[in-house]
Amino acid sequence: MKNYINLSDIEDLKALIHDARGMKSNPSEEKPGKGKTLGMLFFNPSLRTRLSTEKAARLLGMEVMVMNADKDGWALEFEDAAIMNSDKAEHIKEAAAVLSQYCDIIAVRAFPGLKDREQDETELVMNSFKKYATIPVVNLESATGHPLQALTDGITIQELSEKSRPKVVLTWAPHPNALPHSVANSFTEMMQQIDVDFVITNPEGYDLDPKIVRDIRVEHDQKKAFKDADFVYVKNWSSYEKYGQVLEVEENWTVDQAKLKNTNNAKVMHCLPVRRNVVIADDILDSDNSIVIQQANNRTYAAQAVLKKLLECSK
Repeated sequence: MKNYINLSDIEDLKALIHDARGMKSNPSEEKPGKGKTLGMLFFNPSLRTRLSTEKAARLLGMEVMVMNADKDGWALEFEDAAIMNSDKAEHIKEAAAVLSQYCDIIAVRAFPGLKDREQDETELVMNSFKKYATIPVVNLESATGHPLQALTDGITIQELSEKSRPKVVLTWAPHPNALPHSVANSFTEMMQQIDVDFVITNPEGYDLDPKIVRDIRVEHDQKKAFKDADFVYVKNWSSYEKYGQVLEVEENWTVDQAKLKNTNNAKVMHCLPVRRNVVIADDILDSDNSIVIQQANNRTYAAQAVLKKLLECSK
């Protein structure tokens, strides 16, 4: 594995999940990252991704440098052949090259603009770092994907499932703001790679990118989708068809205990942060059905497994 930008970068998913779970159950004294440095650049806010990845790196013996690129650094130009006579002071060509001298792995977080779908789907920021860096690049969430979160989710489902093939439902939920598709996209891709009965449920107008969904069942009746579910993953995303828009939805899609009555006493997941009583009700988040804290804990071990693999492959 040369980079971890998409789930497709994983060569052996089963082995990677096994490694992550092994690191959680049997912390190793081995420090393959000793003498190495992880550089993390955040163009957008972060709590779990930032802290769990930093912890993972330190568990491997790495030094960590963190920079809020949108506040602490020069404004970066990503377009090739740009005439830099505006507010952009540094080109990604130099920035990525310099970071490659200071670090052994670069991890980048950069959200979409949610204005121009074609522009966001080019993944300009992430792909520019991949193109111009000479060291591995890790995606800490990009315009269209969040592969570290998806790996975490795969680990969590396999760890807590009581069935060999559980039913997993990804459900849309309301939110006052327009949110990216990144988490939902990567979760969908992950569920296509592990042995689960997977269903997506969302209102009309909120179908995800058909290139990612492919032949997965999409159900616009949330109650019908929830029937016999073992895991319910709750997440908001803005419209893909009417890109970046928040559409009016008459039905209440907030997930509460009443809706779980139709499930197999489902475990409820969310990547966090979550808006209580808008996305998920208190009566779930404060109940035994909620596994959001266990899920967040697994972020460390997903990141640790990825960083360890990149260190091994870059020797």
